[in-house]
Amino acid sequence: MSSSGATTTIRQDRAPLRPVKLGPADVLVERRGDGAIVLRSPQPLPDYPKNLTRRLVHWAAAAPDRVFLAQRDTAGGWRTLSYAQALASVRAIAAALLRRDLSVERPIAILSGNDIEHALIGLAAMHVGIPYAPISVPYSLLSQDFKKLKTIIDILTPGLVFAANGAAFLRAIAAAVPQGVEIAVTGSPPPDRPATLFATLTQAQPSAAVDAAHDKVGPDTIAKILFTSGSTGQPKGVINTQRMLCANQSMIRCGFAFFADEPPVLVDWPPWNHTFGGNHDFGLVLDNGGSFYIDEGRPLPGAIEATVRNLRDVGPTIYLNVPKGFEMLLPYLRSDAALRQRFFSRLKVLFYAGASLAQHVRDELQELAVATTGERIIFLSSLGSTETAPAALACTVETERTGNIGLPLPGVELKLVARDGKFEARLRGPNITPGYWRSPALTAAAFDEEGFYKIGDALKFADPADPAKGLLFDGRLAEDFKLATGTWVSVGPLRAAFIAHCAPFVRDVVLAGADRDAVAALVFPDLDACRRLAPGLPADAPAATLLADPRLCAEFARLLAALAAPARGTSNRIMRALLLVEPPSLDIGEMTDKGSINQRAVLVHRARLVEELYAEPPSASVIVARAAADAMQADF
Repeated sequence: MSSSGATTTIRQDRAPLRPVKLGPADVLVERRGDGAIVLRSPQPLPDYPKNLTRRLVHWAAAAPDRVFLAQRDTAGGWRTLSYAQALASVRAIAAALLRRDLSVERPIAILSGNDIEHALIGLAAMHVGIPYAPISVPYSLLSQDFKKLKTIIDILTPGLVFAANGAAFLRAIAAAVPQGVEIAVTGSPPPDRPATLFATLTQAQPSAAVDAAHDKVGPDTIAKILFTSGSTGQPKGVINTQRMLCANQSMIRCGFAFFADEPPVLVDWPPWNHTFGGNHDFGLVLDNGGSFYIDEGRPLPGAIEATVRNLRDVGPTIYLNVPKGFEMLLPYLRSDAALRQRFFSRLKVLFYAGASLAQHVRDELQELAVATTGERIIFLSSLGSTETAPAALACTVETERTGNIGLPLPGVELKLVARDGKFEARLRGPNITPGYWRSPALTAAAFDEEGFYKIGDALKFADPADPAKGLLFDGRLAEDFKLATGTWVSVGPLRAAFIAHCAPFVRDVVLAGADRDAVAALVFPDLDACRRLAPGLPADAPAATLLADPRLCAEFARLLAALAAPARGTSNRIMRALLLVEPPSLDIGEMTDKGSINQRAVLVHRARLVEELYAEPPSASVIVARAAADAMQADF
């Protein structure tokens, strides 16, 4: 393993898999006369509590001193909260919330990101049946017009708004939160508006009213409202009930059976306004009595270092991340033996979600695991959405290639409906949302006549002859488009093929070509990897200079030409590309907090560049596959 800085003593393909107890991978298949295929697990869904904070009550009694939540303090040390301490705080805050006449009509909005206070307010709200909505932090801190935040506040009509640092959220509060709505902060209250300190909420005395309210919280009680990004329209508030959250954790426990013997330890950054971080990751810790170390890092330059620091301190038992997070962690694992030892020391599962993981990233992580421990670590993934709580399908077996999302979890029915040469996925089960907050029309449109939720994804069998081998993501139906010839372009698979073919020089790509003669690409390059193609260029050379370097452009031209071989067909060939200097923007919705790209938003906001891609003659910035192919033929 020449690039890792470690010595491989066992070949990756011969190394044993680290033992881990996972659920069975089996499926029942019903093939209907109308062509639809329905898949479900033969395993029954185990019982689950009627509300999620019953698990907090349980663990506060069963493991009162175990660390539940941990977060870096201002001095850099870990501030921890045990299960017993967390329950005491939750009950006190719940008492304070009950005195404020908060309800479904006057819920709680949380503007700030992941921290212990955020967790306690959310748990306290759920404990007594008050819905809350964690809102994407960039809507408050990066936006200039606060348009999305205003829309969400208007939809919610909150009775209480929490922001950890009042000064940081001052402009957002002034712009979007009506006068008369109570503001609560951990510190730095806004100077021109009354605010309640978080410490005041924790000083309330729990009473019989808290226990009575908690007893009334049942499966149909709204736990939280999670807003989708709304990049191409008004944000949608997805209702999350207690049934959804509790049933989904029971499903997840069926897949990650080792949690029963070893409570999970997470070092985790995904934002809690997303279902991945706030429902899946936080929930599996609470449900199984684990420990959640809040990672203030991000898979971004200048922020990934915080994640590395935290992983040097805490070795997780399961590590969950978006593909970009794994990719940015790799250089640090390559170069730091102590980090590798800590990271892999007790790791049972590597888990990715939110986007496709590049094969070379997975392969190198396995190389590092084998070099460090002599064992491979199983890599798993799943499929879900905000509307499914989120886990609906999960892979619980080792596969050679990335992309297998497994089979329906116990309690979930998957219906595959033939559409335009693909299988559209629809889902039904106790983990599915009842609908969108105050949006009956959107709710009605989201379900078919049998009550299956139309998730918008296309799926295909990994092995059409053996459904038990799992399913593969086959693209977002809304992203697919037709060329001028009438040929459909399947964006998801082509995008994944382009990233894999151009690895490691590409972070992401957006495909264009609707009603055009050919497919073209807007490419978000990996600047660090690209610099290796331009030796001698100053390390501080700006991105524009790097991306215009003839050596770099020639390499991308070669890659593009090789991928655009005529045998692939028009819908599978990318004929032109532009390397983008500007990264995807969080503020305008091109990228989500978790690092995934919104294809439609990029095409809308960079329409001028799309036109440049198709202009004749092509500009000097446009890489053309034909030119590269001609050059290769001449050399031959």
